Amino acid sequence: MQQQVPADPKSAHERVLSIDALRGFDMFWIMGADTLAKKLLALLPATTFAGVSTAWAKSLSDQFEHVEWEGFRFYDLIFPMFLMLVGCSIPFSLGKLQDDRTKAHWRILRRTFLILLMGLIYNGIQNLNWAELRWMGVLQRIGVCYGIGALLALHLGPRGLFAVWLAILLGYWAILSWVPVPGGIAGDLTPAGNLSGYIDRTLLPGKILKQYYGFGDNEGLLSTIPAVATVLLGIAAGMWLKSNYSKLEKASGLMALGATLVVVGTYWGNYFPVIKNLWTSSFVLVAGGWSLMLLSVFYGIIDGLGFRAWAWLWIIIGANAITIYLLQRIVPFDKISEFFLNGIGNLAGDHRPIVILAGAIVCKCILLAVMYKKRMFLRL
Repeated sequence: MQQQVPADPKSAHERVLSIDALRGFDMFWIMGADTLAKKLLALLPATTFAGVSTAWAKSLSDQFEHVEWEGFRFYDLIFPMFLMLVGCSIPFSLGKLQDDRTKAHWRILRRTFLILLMGLIYNGIQNLNWAELRWMGVLQRIGVCYGIGALLALHLGPRGLFAVWLAILLGYWAILSWVPVPGGIAGDLTPAGNLSGYIDRTLLPGKILKQYYGFGDNEGLLSTIPAVATVLLGIAAGMWLKSNYSKLEKASGLMALGATLVVVGTYWGNYFPVIKNLWTSSFVLVAGGWSLMLLSVFYGIIDGLGFRAWAWLWIIIGANAITIYLLQRIVPFDKISEFFLNGIGNLAGDHRPIVILAGAIVCKCILLAVMYKKRMFLRL
């Protein structure tokens, strides 16, 4: 998966570092920073001190939780932004392979297969317990969307990609609005009555977990189709960043498009609700719009103005994002943190969990920093 494979050190200056940095910023919250932020915010009581209310702390803490069903919070942005960045890197990774379609096809298919395999291993396929296995997941969706998006980018120009993107958004809207579940009614977007969940319950083998809303998989079969549109949006952003426009024009263009998508998506949400679990078309626009605006800010500061030192942590995380996602499943970072910080944790009393969690995050960052310095990257 090229988006997390840094170029040869000799050509590192050719990379759009803002893509790595934003990916790292995104992954940072998945590394435990979301839970740490909630724990720290919980220490602030909802009272007034020196004339200033701290009730905002609860509201801010809520942003680190997914919306239960309909709506949008900061944490609902994490996965779609990662998918958008997957797409954003495709024009760069396939640029030199446009003249060798056979090699490009092989690379795309190989990466897709390996990402799918890693996703199944992450979910425990090696346990051979098919009845309890979750066949879908984050990496599986990344693999499928990357594969489809890369193949489309290889064979279609900007107009063709836009046509596919628009067809996906409108087609998904039509399907969920007009096709009823057997025994149900068309347009039912409730957790129990939506078509996407019904297809998952009917066709997906293995287990559908309750934490993924129970009536379907939030990375399910039908909802993966609009997720491809998220990757296509990233491909468009990558093409824009590869263009010959000035850096100011590139940053401004991303910001303008992002803001437009948020406005259009929010309005569309009045008719086709913004629901992450179903990856509704309005959700694609709202999440994609915020992702583009954040990319605009990161690109403008890092690649435009050249201010890079502040983003060093994000860059080292972003360069090995999938690596740390997998390692968190395998390596007991919390136990390592407890080994080194047990005494300090005991002194912290009731705040011991915060100390151990912060230590685990630091352990992950140290590992990623060493890997980055040694040029150790996951290559697929």
